[in-house]
Amino acid sequence: MCILPGKALGEYRLLPLFFILGAALEYSMIHWQVGEVNFYKTYKRRRVEELVEERLKQEQA
Repeated sequence: MCILPGKALGEYRLLPLFFILGAALEYSMIHWQVGEVNFYKTYKRRRVEELVEERLKQEQA
């Protein structure tokens, strides 16, 4: 007895499973929060900090 999906997709039969797992990971990164923080809030804050630092370097030069 095999747990893998049917043989219709051949060697790509796990692709739908990986697609679903990737979508679940993305959903969790967007919606799960620890306190007030989630992945995307942290990413946006860090990106803004990098842009500010870059702009300050350009103004000093």
